[in-house]
Amino acid sequence: MAYEELVRKLTPKLRGIVHRIYTATPSVDSADLMQEALLHLWQACAQGELDDKTDSYILQGCYFHLKNYVRTIKGRNRLVSIDEEEDEDNDHARTMLFKRCEEAAHDNREYLNDRLLADVIINNGLTPKEKALLPWLSLGLTTREIGARVGVSHVAVVKMTKVIRGKCLKYLDKE
Repeated sequence: MAYEELVRKLTPKLRGIVHRIYTATPSVDSADLMQEALLHLWQACAQGELDDKTDSYILQGCYFHLKNYVRTIKGRNRLVSIDEEEDEDNDHARTMLFKRCEEAAHDNREYLNDRLLADVIINNGLTPKEKALLPWLSLGLTTREIGARVGVSHVAVVKMTKVIRGKCLKYLDKE
């Protein structure tokens, strides 16, 4: 698939991913995040890594790439205002340190919230077969490969995946 076609098809969902990451870490500009995602796609497309991949696999790869990008540049970014003067008591440094601590706490809360939500979904809504399917889905295998490993047909894998998505959306809509 050509890069331009891929970008045209994935841009709306990619913007949603960028918005989600931007709201969690506003210290990085959303336009920079979008540009980084498009660059990641271009490099992967040029190397032929996306030829046999599904859209969801590609988008998940972009999400992980952007989270890693934000994590690696977070310590290097320092927002400064030209209107703000630094105090001799170094109040600005204390404020920045407090802000960093606050951001770290927010990241930890977000991670714990995601883990708790995943545990609730897994323990309260999924059948044993669906639970067995989850680890294989996260590896990006084809439906036939997953079916062979779980012991069901590829059609059953597609149906169970659709049911799992529906159950996850049910929990996500309640938030």
